[in-house]
Parts: sequence; structure tokens; C-alpha cells
Amino acid sequence: MLHGWDNFFITGATAGATLIGLLFVAITLGTGLSTARGLDSTRAFVTPTLVRFGGALFLCLAVLAPWPSAWPIGIILGLIGLTGFVYQIHVIFMQRKVDFLLRDWIDRALFSAAPVLANASLITGAAGLIAGKSFAPYAVAGAVTLLLLAGIYGAWSITLWIARDRDKT
Repeated sequence: MLHGWDNFFITGATAGATLIGLLFVAITLGTGLSTARGLDSTRAFVTPTLVRFGGALFLCLAVLAPWPSAWPIGIILGLIGLTGFVYQIHVIFMQRKVDFLLRDWIDRALFSAAPVLANASLITGAAGLIAGKSFAPYAVAGAVTLLLLAGIYGAWSITLWIARDRDKT
């Protein structure tokens, strides 16, 4: 069912791995992350961004494995989608407690709504894989794309936050 999607998922895995490395570089260059406020912000924004990149990487690698049928990967992706959905709800509550750069609707949409949609798409794709539906690869690819988009936006906001806090010291 996922035949012909190799290039997309290889590209997605490469992007996820590369962006994880760049996120580590950005955080290493950051200041103010060891304060109490900084640790709360790290838990609310940096960790979820890392989870999004890592999730995209893991999804791509899992899909590329030579599964004997669509059932095992469908179950795995469904469990990942459910776990990601619950985690994102937790993240939303954490983010509401922290002063950060979330100023307008686009910030909230990309930090909160995009990961929720990604996990919903992943759950839908997993169910489609199990049921043998032709839309399944598109739903899984949509989840990977949304996770990468949300992660890139999160990394950009983190970079702006680091620059803002550096000016305060």
C-alpha cells in the first residue's frame, strides 16, 4: 500500500533528522534557558518542537521498514497518533502557563492546531492502512508534513525567543 512513497518518506526522515540537529545548535547558542522561566518555556516549547521533529523522523523510518502487511504499521501509527494527540493536549496546557511569543492566531494555530491535525491525520491514515484504503498513504504523508511544518515554525519562534532574551541580559 505504501509502495511508491519511498522518496517522500526518505526526504521526510532526512528533514526530521537535519532539523533535530539544527535545533540542538540553536539551543546551544541560546542564553537564559537555565532560569526557572526558561525551564518552563523549554518544557512548553522546545521539547514539543523536538518531539515533532523526532515524530516525523520516526514515522518516516517506521513506514520505510519492509512490513509483511499493512496491519502492523497501521497499529503502530495509530498508537503513535493517539499518544501524540494526548501529548499535544498536555502541551497546550503547559504553553498557556508560559509567557512566550504567542501573540496572534497564526502562532497558536501552528503551535497547537497543526500538531492536533497531524495526529488526527495519522490516526486516519493508520485506520486506512488497516482497512486497505487508498487514501492512507496521503493521510500519513500529511501527518509528516504537518509535524515538520509545526516543528519548523516552533524552531523559528524559539530562535526569536532566544534573541529576545539575549537582548534583556
